[in-house]
Amino acid sequence: MNGARSLVETLVAAGVDTCFANPGTSEMHFVAALDQHAGIRCVLGLQENVVTGMADGYYRIAGKPACTLLHCGPGLANGLANLHNARRARSGIVNIVGDQATYHRPHDPPLTADTEGFARGVSGWVRASMRSADVGRDAAAAVQAARSYPGQVATLILPADASWDEGGITAQPLPVPAAQPLDPHAVEQAARVLRAKGGKVLLLLAGAAVQAEGQALAWRIAQATGAQVLADFVNPKVARGRGRLQLERVPYKSELAMKALAGFEHIVLVNAKAPVGFFAYPGLPSIQYPPEAQLHVLSRPEQDALVALRALVEALHAPEAALPDPGPRPQPASGEPTSDKLAQTVAALMPEHAIVSDESVSYGRGFYKSSHVAPPHDWLHLAGGAIGDGLPVATGAAIAAGGQRRVIGLQADGSAMYSLQSLWTQAREKLPVTTILLNNRSYNILVGEYKGVGATPGPTAMRMLDLGDPGLSFVKLAEGMGVEAARATTMEECADLMRSSFGREGPFVIELMV
Repeated sequence: MNGARSLVETLVAAGVDTCFANPGTSEMHFVAALDQHAGIRCVLGLQENVVTGMADGYYRIAGKPACTLLHCGPGLANGLANLHNARRARSGIVNIVGDQATYHRPHDPPLTADTEGFARGVSGWVRASMRSADVGRDAAAAVQAARSYPGQVATLILPADASWDEGGITAQPLPVPAAQPLDPHAVEQAARVLRAKGGKVLLLLAGAAVQAEGQALAWRIAQATGAQVLADFVNPKVARGRGRLQLERVPYKSELAMKALAGFEHIVLVNAKAPVGFFAYPGLPSIQYPPEAQLHVLSRPEQDALVALRALVEALHAPEAALPDPGPRPQPASGEPTSDKLAQTVAALMPEHAIVSDESVSYGRGFYKSSHVAPPHDWLHLAGGAIGDGLPVATGAAIAAGGQRRVIGLQADGSAMYSLQSLWTQAREKLPVTTILLNNRSYNILVGEYKGVGATPGPTAMRMLDLGDPGLSFVKLAEGMGVEAARATTMEECADLMRSSFGREGPFVIELMV
């Protein structure tokens, strides 16, 4: 058995059943080994940032890692942005990168790069297998690292000769590390603060705390103490819709965030970070919470937020509390498209247990209010701020759901161009993804950011932020990659296309002119 075959057999034994790939010459023996084993589904992406984004979206829904297959250091470099997002989302990924044969590397061929250096910035675990006999053992360690709570990117670098040489050994799965234990003193401190200062306390939720059970536990605590509950602005997956808490996020804009947080004397962090601005702005502080507010860490990201919230409920003797009824489901909106109308229409029409991949950027910051009344669904956010994850995350999520859940992509036009090749994979795999592509013909968020730093856009600046000369036709772009598409200029047209697309087996793109 060669090293590549031992890699595949070890991955399968450890429960890895999906590989998102864009291979090259150095990975051909791995490709051959995948061809010889029926235990791994192989999904081709036409650019490495699509591959890594799909692996991120897969983990968010499946709750287990897939592997990637990338070509040498430059291929890894192409995928770094969505590996950054995956790292911020704490997604478990077994990131496999081919490399030059060990004896060939000293000759400095053109694709030689600092592959390990590239990997370390986005990975929690990095290792290079230098011999075929080590590949299986290292693969088992990579899966173990990727599955460490709550998940992380584990990068295994595989020189070509370690892949093709004989002597590979299949390794057995290694134990999955559990979440780190909770600090009982943290629970006692949070309970003490909530009893004494309930109305001036914020429970700030992230990670597992924004899933359905975590929200229900937080609501019990809030009802028993008078505390308020918010979600961190950055969350990879949030449970939304009926049967879930009417949960809002800390606002993106620092001025709005500071206003929302101004009245709190204590902030209890449940797997969340203390709120800070995405960027620095002249005259504004970096932190968004009052400087005199006291921070209390109930649980860190590497600890189980549900265990922490259950312990806090018990410490407070917080009784069961019914979640508020969000009211009737709305009717689809009509007329000229706006952000509020789109949110209303999505809430009105989305199927049960849909998945929303949201890279609407500035257009979609107010979508949450309407989504309270929608059927139960999961909402996937851009976790690391590196645009270009919406389409591949939607693709990976659809694969993780086995085609049984409709995925709705809320996708800005500028960021769509970073990873538009995802549509080709959606077409090839016949995935049930409806992408609502918001075409405002600009990097609209940057117009606001330009003003936010105190500058007034002139002709040169506006030309760098404008996508209308020439205009992008996402209908033609989608059709060129095998995805049916249509343009909507009114909310009635958008609603009709949404209804039609939800009954399809494969993908569909709605280009909404906004």
